[in-house]
Amino acid sequence: MSISRIASIVYALTIGIFGINHFRYGKGFGGMVPNWFPGDATIWVYIAGAGLILAAISIIINKYTKLACYLLAAMLLLFVFTMHLPSLLKGNETAITGVLKDTAMAMCALIIADKGK
Repeated sequence: MSISRIASIVYALTIGIFGINHFRYGKGFGGMVPNWFPGDATIWVYIAGAGLILAAISIIINKYTKLACYLLAAMLLLFVFTMHLPSLLKGNETAITGVLKDTAMAMCALIIADKGK
């Protein structure tokens, strides 16, 4: 097994854990969902969690990896531009962590997509 494949699996496990945490802490994460999103914020957290888990599964089983990783990158960048960056611009200095984490994870997803099936 190549180093890039091992790294992809470790990345997928990380994404999967983030996805599980979206279900475990849905109500808490709901506070990060912008007010202009329609419906209950917790539902959006669960949808995002499901997306993270499905992307992780796709990477691990190496099926539809390219599509899953492009969609994952789009979702992560959506998080950056709708949640983390606005929070940072409002003076929340800790939001830089979310900006950097989700941007880096989106870029990793694009690297995996570039090599994926």
